[in-house]
Amino acid sequence: MTGPLVDSTRAAVAFGRRAVPKLFGDLLRPEADTRLRALGSLCDLIHRDHERVYQTVRGGFMEQLKVLLEDEDSSVRTKTCELLHLLTSHSMGRQALLSSSLLRPLSQLLDDSSPSCRRSVLRVLDRLALLPAGAEALLPLVPKLMLKLREEEQAEKKEEKEEEKDKEEEEVLLLSTITSCSRLDALPALASDGVSLLGCRLSQSCPDLRREASAALLSLSACEDGRRQVCEEELLPVLVDLLQDQDLEVQTNAAGVIMYAVIITAGRRRCLDLNVVPVLLDLVCRDKEEEEEEEEEEEERRKALVLYSLRALTALAESPVGRVLLLEQLPLLVRRSEAEEEDQDIRRAAQTAVRVVTWTP
Repeated sequence: MTGPLVDSTRAAVAFGRRAVPKLFGDLLRPEADTRLRALGSLCDLIHRDHERVYQTVRGGFMEQLKVLLEDEDSSVRTKTCELLHLLTSHSMGRQALLSSSLLRPLSQLLDDSSPSCRRSVLRVLDRLALLPAGAEALLPLVPKLMLKLREEEQAEKKEEKEEEKDKEEEEVLLLSTITSCSRLDALPALASDGVSLLGCRLSQSCPDLRREASAALLSLSACEDGRRQVCEEELLPVLVDLLQDQDLEVQTNAAGVIMYAVIITAGRRRCLDLNVVPVLLDLVCRDKEEEEEEEEEEEERRKALVLYSLRALTALAESPVGRVLLLEQLPLLVRRSEAEEEDQDIRRAAQTAVRVVTWTP
């Protein structure tokens, strides 16, 4: 008679509430295989039963993971980060990590020799940065994240390739974390040559990279120094091209950066030289029937794209050249400002644009 199948990568799990303390006890054992099996079983338990997060946090077990983040076995370090990623999928786990002493050893693993460990660390940091408190806690790390981004760029030039997909995921996670932190404070990224490093990634073939790079650039453009650097780095031609990207989120982010750039005189002049007005008008006056067919999430992005485009056109209308161009296309803006079925925010933005275009001294 065949006995029960046993998974050699998992530790035996005790019954009920004894399971978590027993497995954390196994993590103190000297054998790396024992620690790995215990980590695997903990990941399974926490994935299946959210109550185990409460038990892990309230039982004071989080601090025990600090030693494992410094373990000599890269598989143990990676699995520990995977466990933290699962714990931080819950609010209690995120708060516990932020108030623990784990952030420092976790951030040191950004330089780990194991690519899978680095990616696991970045997944944890990216999830933490989605919280305002998490983004604030990670702000001192932004210069290091920018340095990692520069290293990725240099590795590309030397053609030092890991698996391309894994490398792209690492960059996407870096960019996503930088975006979340920069929404809170753009200065650390700007001081680390952020605009130039992000600009290099706007033309990548991978849509995820374009999406995250343009989102990060949007965060940096919210402040005056960021807008100035976008103009100085000659990124506006690339951004105008991205207004016609196949990815809606890339289009929206590009429109947002242009909206900020045209606030300053240098940005307005450059965008008018690039003939951006017809492109923005095309985005604003997109067929309503097509919009109605979109999913709710896509509809929200489309709304942001239209709002950014309208605000950019409004700023361009403050220039005599821009006003002349827009007066020729005024009926398009008027139509969008008067449609009864139109979203209220879009109607107001269109009405503001019409007022600025038709203003006379």
